[in-house]
Amino acid sequence: MTALLATRIVPADAASVAEAARVLATGGLVAFPTETVYGLGADATNGRGIARLYEAKGRPAFNPLIAHVLDQRAALALARFNADAKRLAAAFWPGPLTLVLPKAADCPVAELATAGLDTIAVRVPSHRVARDILNAFGRPVVAPSANRSGHVSPTNAEHVQADLSGRIDLIVDSGPTPVGLESTIVACLDKPALLRPGGVPRAAIERTIGRRLGGAEAQASGDDDAPLAPGMLASHYAPRTRLRLNISRVAPGEALLAFGPALAEGGERSKKILNLSPRGDLVEAAANLFSHLRALDAAGGSAIAVMPIPADGLGEAINDRLARAAAGR
Repeated sequence: MTALLATRIVPADAASVAEAARVLATGGLVAFPTETVYGLGADATNGRGIARLYEAKGRPAFNPLIAHVLDQRAALALARFNADAKRLAAAFWPGPLTLVLPKAADCPVAELATAGLDTIAVRVPSHRVARDILNAFGRPVVAPSANRSGHVSPTNAEHVQADLSGRIDLIVDSGPTPVGLESTIVACLDKPALLRPGGVPRAAIERTIGRRLGGAEAQASGDDDAPLAPGMLASHYAPRTRLRLNISRVAPGEALLAFGPALAEGGERSKKILNLSPRGDLVEAAANLFSHLRALDAAGGSAIAVMPIPADGLGEAINDRLARAAAGR
């Protein structure tokens, strides 16, 4: 960035919602809470504002953005829905599900936001503050996670401030986000495919459409050179400290990310210990994942040792984020 901005943090209320809409309308950048994580919002129809967002995040310009809208009617102005997409929208919107769909012929979203693809990622958030901002603004808002690209996603306003202060205009603070993991992304193109596990479990999606989901490998654009949707880069959500996954013991000087009952061997020698859920609750673990990773990253350990986490339900999304955070480290 050529000059630092005076980033303001304001509590979520009617005045800050109106101010957020005003900033977005002038091409500015606003961080705000969703039910998943804090998003960094820009006017989805304003290419210059989107370019500022990429610059603020240090985000690769080939990585597409999710357009957030108030309801399914607004989504129909952006994308074409097949039968699977209509079922999923009816079942899970508003909520933590993103659909990748063919663009509508007159889609108003700037080409920069879709990375030149003929598809678009669309979501209807359920968080009251996000919905109030979308309603006040009246246009789609692209809102990737409000952090530097590749860093751990933010689940409270302090995380946003740590990464983006001086780079964005406004942070609307509504406390911690309830889900704590990004949205599930499903492509509804030739065949429905899970591109990123997230806040809606795979099993719930498959029950709704009555068949199994394919994987990202089935999508022609699903690779690091031209990802079809956000969150598909191999190395992502990464703390500075190296992660060791599925550990059975902790080496001296390592921080420990625990899950369930205390580790039997070596845990007492840990630099710092945080437990995603002492009672083994995957919903609680998902909500704590990114904040715990940030805290352990700041502890100065030689590595972050991570206990095994079940792969069922939200565990699939938690393990996906951990694997990407550990990639290339």
